[in-house]
Amino acid sequence: MNLSRHATTAAALTVLALGGTVAATAPASAATTKAAAASYNGACGAGYKVIDSTPVGNSGKVFLTWNESTGKNCAVTIRNTPGAKIHMEVTLGALDSGQPTARDSGQYTSYAGPVYINGRGHCVAWGGTIGTASAGDSGHCS
Repeated sequence: MNLSRHATTAAALTVLALGGTVAATAPASAATTKAAAASYNGACGAGYKVIDSTPVGNSGKVFLTWNESTGKNCAVTIRNTPGAKIHMEVTLGALDSGQPTARDSGQYTSYAGPVYINGRGHCVAWGGTIGTASAGDSGHCS
């Protein structure tokens, strides 16, 4: 009987240990996955709220922000994971406004931009490049 109790206790401890390992591993994996996605870094400054974003391949996102009090849009391209310098670009233009397209392009480790335009009364187009991946979108007329 004593041997049976030890075997049962050992089996129970093994199950608890394995369950503890699975429970401890699952949140860490989920946190790692979430940490890999690009998130807005506040580069545009105070008063700017994200109003849209567009994935740039599997490498990151380009974020479009708006500041209601100034009437300006801002865009920034952000990598999922900072690393060695790579070609990155962000563009932002006010359609039919006559304004030149704002652009920041270079070799960066984590983000390109921010770039700003006067967006009040215009529809905007934005885009980003990370390495060889590019993406863009348009809309958000104010």
